[in-house]
Amino acid sequence: MFGRALSVVFIGFAVIIPALSLQTINDNVRPSQHHTAFHGTSGMTISWSTHAKLDKPTVNYGLTPYTLWQQASSSESVTYPTSTTYLNHVILKDLLPYRTYYYSVSNSFANQTYQFKTARIEGDRSSHTVAMVADMGTFGSLGLSFNDKYPPALAPGEITTIQRLSTTLDQFDFLLHPGDFAYSDYWLKEELLGYLPFDLATGPQVYEQINEEFYTQLENITAFKPYMVSVGNHEANCDNGGTKGYTESICPVGQTNFTGYINRFRMPSDVSKGVGNFWYSYDYGMVHYLHYTTETDFPGAPDAFGGGQGDDAGPFAPTGAQLAWIEQDLRSVNREITPWVVALGHRPWYVASSLCYTCQAAFEPLFNEYNVDVVLSGHVHAMERNAPIAKNVTDENGLNNPKAPLYLTNGAAGHFEGLDTLNSPLPSYVTYANNTKFGYSLLTFHNITHMTHNFISSASGQVLDSATLYKERSFPY
Repeated sequence: MFGRALSVVFIGFAVIIPALSLQTINDNVRPSQHHTAFHGTSGMTISWSTHAKLDKPTVNYGLTPYTLWQQASSSESVTYPTSTTYLNHVILKDLLPYRTYYYSVSNSFANQTYQFKTARIEGDRSSHTVAMVADMGTFGSLGLSFNDKYPPALAPGEITTIQRLSTTLDQFDFLLHPGDFAYSDYWLKEELLGYLPFDLATGPQVYEQINEEFYTQLENITAFKPYMVSVGNHEANCDNGGTKGYTESICPVGQTNFTGYINRFRMPSDVSKGVGNFWYSYDYGMVHYLHYTTETDFPGAPDAFGGGQGDDAGPFAPTGAQLAWIEQDLRSVNREITPWVVALGHRPWYVASSLCYTCQAAFEPLFNEYNVDVVLSGHVHAMERNAPIAKNVTDENGLNNPKAPLYLTNGAAGHFEGLDTLNSPLPSYVTYANNTKFGYSLLTFHNITHMTHNFISSASGQVLDSATLYKERSFPY
């Protein structure tokens, strides 16, 4: 009647439950789309999705997969109109630094155990590598794929960025994603192009379907590696992929004012005195990471009311709060403990196309004043590496102890429309550009003076570009 039985292992004993009965009971609360995020050196936020609200989201965890004796819970099971899921968030506290923990969340099936590694303590000078993607959409039938209804961007059988990262988890410690997730806001554009069936009435469902598929694909990475994000314009984009003749009234709620982004993630702004998932910071070994938003909350912000994009998003804090926080955060960095400073925001201002001049006016003076080493961005769907540059003047030292920041733009992870055409000729400060290959970045901090950036082909795994930045440090090793 019920098919084969399933053994469900609890701590210390086992229970035999009919397989079909278990599936029926747990369908709406079955966990999916796990992702993790640092919550300071000694904490980790565990997030996952369910189709029904949980009264008490719970995580069991421990230092081996067989001793999940510690437990943490919360009341955070949140959703929004048009969403098909609830987003559940639990913070694990008082963890040991740089240790592997195993965990399982509410209503998991037997043996559905994942693992993560906590942050290195501040000042740990061991070499470490982080991966970075931006402007990455859903892959497959709902997004970027080989499809005869639309000019193909993927070669048949080509491995995607998510697949490549999933098979190389041992090559990086955590994943950075400065903006533009899933491209579910392109649902109408895909329908008008015949890529998906056209039906305005089902827009919200299609939007959420694309979104859910993206985070399901990403789970093979984010369940195991902390996923640290910054917001992009497609998290508040209501122009329906640039389509004309349709109004904002058909936009799903999650597509407006960063609603989906706000509910899905829990970044450590409470630890760093930032705001939500919009601006925050954390230390990892010898690096201080600062995430900021290029979309709202500064003069001329493009996605804010009157910013020209039509999204009228935010503000998320009083006027001037983000810039004041950035200055305070950068001023407080102890460069003898964390000598490297990396800033991440979505829109670039040193790039071959789509320059954000208001972003430059707002953020560059602070980055120059406080000697930020590397600025990471996306938005342009290509890879561009620049010579270190400040106030539109290239640093004469190049990569050999420059005073100016190194700007790296990599929005080449892959989305529905493929890669961008770059303006020609390229600006003189661009030292490498690639808009023909999908790929991602690996940044390796070898020690307190040397950092290497590699641009990796998603299809082949080959290093397409490599450059090492040297920064002289006046304090002892």
